[in-house]
Amino acid sequence: MDLSKAVGFKSPDQKVSYNRRDLILYALAVGATDHKFTYELDNGFCAFPTYPLVLPLKGNYQDVNSYADQMKNTFNIPGLPKIDLSRLVHGDQTIEVLAPVPANGGEFTLKNTMIGVYDAGKGMITENETLMVDAHGKTLVRMVSAAFVIGAGNFNGPKRPKPARDVKVPARAPDFVEVVTISPDQALLYRLSGDYNPLHADPRIGKKLGMNGAFLHGLCTFGFSATAILKHVAKNDAARFKSITGKFASPVYPGDVLTTNIWKVSEQNGEVVIAYVASVGTKIVIAGGVCVLSSETAAKL
Repeated sequence: MDLSKAVGFKSPDQKVSYNRRDLILYALAVGATDHKFTYELDNGFCAFPTYPLVLPLKGNYQDVNSYADQMKNTFNIPGLPKIDLSRLVHGDQTIEVLAPVPANGGEFTLKNTMIGVYDAGKGMITENETLMVDAHGKTLVRMVSAAFVIGAGNFNGPKRPKPARDVKVPARAPDFVEVVTISPDQALLYRLSGDYNPLHADPRIGKKLGMNGAFLHGLCTFGFSATAILKHVAKNDAARFKSITGKFASPVYPGDVLTTNIWKVSEQNGEVVIAYVASVGTKIVIAGGVCVLSSETAAKL
């Protein structure tokens, strides 16, 4: 283990692309129903802001691809031991939109950097930053994904610092509540955006791993949370979206009733800070949820 080699390591740039059909398919897969996200002839047609999260696995493909091939070199990092992908869990996710995601699609470059490796005792946490850059070199989106590698901890490494924006859920009833029933084919629909992990399609694989069968992609549940917040707080104004973070706590299964509780925590300096929790019954599925929107006034400037 040599963290000096691992932290700061830049993977080869990845070329990715998408079109309007991809945007529409993704929006439907995360429960967005407003025509501005699902109908290309709508005067306000735009990309749902969390769409770029699917690009690392989608790549340049317009057909289905091999999940195993896409993941093969993802964790081939100098200074780290070889990682068994079967012991890798998606821990948390952040996406920050720095400039509008182009509604007409196009070709882009993803630039990946390992920005942190932490010792969590029972496992190792890795943080990877992905920048989405357009043909002119402008960074449009910043994504940070944290993975937990089971059994790879206790290497006397640093502990992960607390997030810069640590928002607590207020001790009061939520300001907004969104309740949706996950359709039996939701994961099958979401995977068409580029994440073809068979775990989310073939119930036999999940059952072999002790699960109840095939379950929803964590990033699909994450997208449902973003949909709920944008709908209730920003009236589906994608231009107000700045960032969203969440920690994956439990899986969501087809047929589950997903509840997203939303609190407006503060509004100052042109920003609205949101806390949210997604749950199925009493089981929390996304914890530590924080979303930042531009205030309605700031968005009009």
